Formats: sequence, structure tokens, C-alpha cells
Amino acid sequence: MTFDRSIKIAPSILSADFANFGAECEAIEAQGADWVHVDVMDGHFVPNITFGPAICAAIRPHIKGVMDVHLMISPVDQYIEGFANAGADIITAHVEAGPHIHRTLQAIRGAGAKAGVALNPGTPASSIETLLDMVDLVCVMTVNPGFGGQKFINSQVEKVRELRAMIGDRPIHIEIDGGVDPTTAPLVAAAGADVLVAGSAVFRGGSVSNPAPYGENIRAIRAAAE
Repeated sequence: MTFDRSIKIAPSILSADFANFGAECEAIEAQGADWVHVDVMDGHFVPNITFGPAICAAIRPHIKGVMDVHLMISPVDQYIEGFANAGADIITAHVEAGPHIHRTLQAIRGAGAKAGVALNPGTPASSIETLLDMVDLVCVMTVNPGFGGQKFINSQVEKVRELRAMIGDRPIHIEIDGGVDPTTAPLVAAAGADVLVAGSAVFRGGSVSNPAPYGENIRAIRAAAE
């Protein structure tokens, strides 16, 4: 991975066809996706259960670019090696998921992945100010985690702006996860975000057999953000 602040679209496979994950990953990349975002949920930290390391390992051969794994789980540390071995390029853990986020970030980098830290809507930007030299990505949740298709929480735009100022010239991505579409994308991009996770807004209207709408949706989000 090389760092740049250009807008990157990271479709969330939470909105893909679960029976065709490999083909869906190939389809979204062919249609212009920059990263593939994998939302991992445990039914404990968030009220839903999704994927584990085995799914990541299964889809990795179908992903040419970045596999961006977002761990909405608690505890985190004992699963890091598994996701790293499954091919995750970026592993993001929530600051709220345990008492030792510093140790978690060390473990992610120690496993050979880029380290991300995620913030729920109720968590202030200041909570990670002392961690910025340990992270490669900050994920701002613009919905409460646990489900796709939720409405964007507008108050988080100011948090993005605060983080952008805190980060300064450090090579750290600001990622937005939740409610991203052509209406909300320009708000967070103007505030300083460069990675936009979108689920239903990308996959809506398309399928593995008809992937053209994926490309249309990705281009619409990118154009709005740029």
C-alpha cells in the first residue's frame, strides 16, 4: 500500500450477495472500487454476527487491491493474528472495544497489517490524540455500528474536521463508515476524509450478473466527493 489522500471508495461486502462473495469482490473492483471493506461483527460488541477469518481467507484470492477489515468485536487481541494470516491489509479495532487499545494497535502492526482505530458516534476525537503516531487509519462511524443501511449522523462531520486538524501531515487515512452516498460524501470529504465506505449505496440495483450499476454508484459517490 502506498499513501495518498485521493478519494478512495471502499464498498462494504455486508451489502453484497453472501452466496457469491468471491464474484462480488471481483465485480466491485472491476467496476472501480479502490478497497474492499469487510465488516466483522460478533453479536456482543454490536448486535449482529457476520464474518470471521475463514471468510477473509476465502475471498482474499478474489481481491487484487486492499482488503480493509473492520473489527466490531470485543475482545479483539486474540483474533488479530487470524485476520492478518487471512490476508487483511488493514485491521481496524474500536477504541471502545477494550481497555488496552495501545496494546491492540501494537499487535496489529506486529502481525504485519496496517493499524486502524475506529470511533463510535458518541466517542470524541480527543480519545485517540495520543495514539496518532501508532495508526495508519482512523475510522469515523457515522452510524451506530451493527447494521447496514442506517441514516448518516451529521454531527460526525465536525469530528472529521477535528481529526483532520489533529492528524496534520501524518500519513493517516480518515475513513467514513455509515450512511455514505452522493449526498453525504461531499460533506465528509470537505471535512478531510479520504476513504468512503459504502454498502447499500454501491450494491443497490446491481448483481454479479449485472454489475454495471455498481460502477455507476461508485462513480456517483466519487464524483460527489471530489
